[in-house]
Amino acid sequence: MRLCVVFNPTARGNNAKRFRRRLEARARDCVLMPTTGPGAAVDLAAEAVRQGFDTVVAAGGDGTVNEVLNGIAGVEHGLERTRLGILPLGTMNVFARELGLPLNPDAAWCLLRESNETAIDLPWAEFEVEGRTTRRCFAQLAGAGLDSRAIGLVDWTWKTRIGSLAYGIAGLRAMRGPQPLVTVTLPDGTTSSGELVLVGNGTLYGGCVTMFPGASLRDGQLAIRVLPRIGVVTMARFALSWLFRGGFAVPGERHLRADRFTLTSGEAVPFQVDGDNAGPLPARFSVRPRALRVVAP
Repeated sequence: MRLCVVFNPTARGNNAKRFRRRLEARARDCVLMPTTGPGAAVDLAAEAVRQGFDTVVAAGGDGTVNEVLNGIAGVEHGLERTRLGILPLGTMNVFARELGLPLNPDAAWCLLRESNETAIDLPWAEFEVEGRTTRRCFAQLAGAGLDSRAIGLVDWTWKTRIGSLAYGIAGLRAMRGPQPLVTVTLPDGTTSSGELVLVGNGTLYGGCVTMFPGASLRDGQLAIRVLPRIGVVTMARFALSWLFRGGFAVPGERHLRADRFTLTSGEAVPFQVDGDNAGPLPARFSVRPRALRVVAP
């Protein structure tokens, strides 16, 4: 097995630095590629595919995983040639939790060396940037509305200090003022609108909240949850679900399933994939069944 590790040296601060030292000492038969800034992991992962590595490991959080995934998918036949591995070193590690990966980096490394793999669905979004069509793959989730607006308000310095609480603070800030509506349109013309539309490949959101009950990484469809209004009560229910690792329900919400659909808004609204804002709405979503090979239990 030829293995390359794309490593985010800023993930979890000092914890990441300590793990890097351990990794360099024990992984003498793999190549370590540290990232230098946002977007760098995409190019590093693509180069690893071109160099013939059969496994490219994302060592970091969900953002690093997303970039490595897009690097693999961006190379011709990259998904057939190379599989994705994960060393969860980030703040949330939602996709790692969905796969049932150990969150301890040493245990996750041992799992990688066992070389077991599974095939899961690969979703993506297409959108326009300066007149050019852009595609962004994602592993776990996407969304538009309050959560994408909150991501734009996250204080990244505070995130390194207080972790996931930084997202909660940003969410409260995003609730100030009117919330633009986001509309999902299915292929049969069915529409539904809300202040928050979330898209799930798996079941989890925010690390431990069951946002998409019944969703599957291997059914060829995406779960869509439309929340008509986001107020204090909804945020309180979400917070309780996050604390007690469960799910929640709000009046008037809708749960949809589809293999393709569009998200639009009458106002300027960004959308996020795997916890990072990707671009502006409108965006067209689709999924390729079992196209992504992942090292997992």
